[in-house]
Amino acid sequence: MRRPTSLYRRLLSWLLLPLLGLGALMLVQAYLDARHTADRAFDRLLEAATLAIADRVQWQDDQLWLDLPPAALEMLATDAEERVFYALYDGEGNFITGNARLPSDERLDQGHGSLQDALQGVPQDGTRGDTLLYRDITWHALSLRQGTRRSRLEDWSLQEHFEVRVAHTREGREALTLRLLRGNLAYIGAMAALAIAALLVAIRSALAPLTRLRNAIRSRDPRTLAPLEIPLPRELAELRETVNDLLARMRRVRANQERFIGDASHQLRTPLAGLSTRAELALRQDDPAAWRSALKAMQATSASTARLAGQLLSLTRLDNPEATPDLAPLDLNALARHATREAWTSCHRDGIDLGVEAEETPLMIDGVAWQLEEALNNLIDNARRYGARRITVRVTDDPPTLAVEDDGPGIAKDQRLLVLRPFYRGRDGGEGSGLGLAIVDGIARGHKARLTLEPTVGDTGLRVAIHFTGDRQ
Repeated sequence: MRRPTSLYRRLLSWLLLPLLGLGALMLVQAYLDARHTADRAFDRLLEAATLAIADRVQWQDDQLWLDLPPAALEMLATDAEERVFYALYDGEGNFITGNARLPSDERLDQGHGSLQDALQGVPQDGTRGDTLLYRDITWHALSLRQGTRRSRLEDWSLQEHFEVRVAHTREGREALTLRLLRGNLAYIGAMAALAIAALLVAIRSALAPLTRLRNAIRSRDPRTLAPLEIPLPRELAELRETVNDLLARMRRVRANQERFIGDASHQLRTPLAGLSTRAELALRQDDPAAWRSALKAMQATSASTARLAGQLLSLTRLDNPEATPDLAPLDLNALARHATREAWTSCHRDGIDLGVEAEETPLMIDGVAWQLEEALNNLIDNARRYGARRITVRVTDDPPTLAVEDDGPGIAKDQRLLVLRPFYRGRDGGEGSGLGLAIVDGIARGHKARLTLEPTVGDTGLRVAIHFTGDRQ
């Protein structure tokens, strides 16, 4: 058998999955924030380096000249030992000096004929109109971050434009990103540990009432059906009330079973005691005629007792929900004719006119053949035992109905519901046990049919009918 799934594990899984997803998003966001912070910090260094170089650009011998200060590039040198490149270009884009010919910024060059035209409409930086832009480039298989500053000479007689390009590799940025990320990871890990611990405590606390309910049920005496009295949350209180309703129904079932067993014991004890008494009296006699009379009486009593035992067995089978068979298509007309043939011999022996009125064409319903035959047998036998001289089994359509009509004394209107109870007899006398109509009522309910008891035409006798209201075949 498949092992049942743990509710604790299911709750933990469903709550941990979103938590893990949120943790993954936090890690991604922490990395992006760390990288953005590192880029901003090193971009400030790039800005300072380009500004320091631009301040040392001069005009000498009719050309641009640069006296590069060592501090301009040293500020970009960190423990990660990045490689730093710089270049100076004039206003026409010609290389002047530097340790690498770095590419230009396409955002300024694209679609412009000169540097002066390119500066139009570009955000400015500083009082002298500098333009500073950053970008990530790949140059000679190196991943670089480049800062481009476009400026001009500050002279009242000459305003020569030039461009300073400074780039460095990303080792320092990546190292700073990892340091910032490690700090964030420690914070995220601590928060995740606290969240998981709180989640485990919350789940155990939420499931604690279930444990109390389980222990309360386990510790109960299996013979008691008293209601559960244990404080529970609202959701579990509904479960407790449902269990209490089930226990109440079980108490009623047990009470009915005990009453049924008591009635059955009484009904069986009487004929068995009669058999024992008659046998004892017969043994005291020496006359064979007395023996024959006692044997006849004992035979009638044993037949009645056997019939009573069969009815008790049928009633028990009807009251057992685990033994309820599946419904199958059957023909009511054929069923009525078969039951009439089975009962005809006993009725003919007693001088009773037994007949059937059923069509030759099939009238199909969903039912259990042996149960409906049992119902017909009980109805015919009841009518025979309670004084009927004419019995008719009738099948009608719309809705499909199976009825037994007789010309006996009938049942008073105020007794028609009472006779459906086991062992209840409408009047004294007769050979019945009070189980026949109870069995018929159980069979009708098992077929979701409606049972009616009413006088026949002319207000004489009794008509017992089972009306099938379910889907026809």
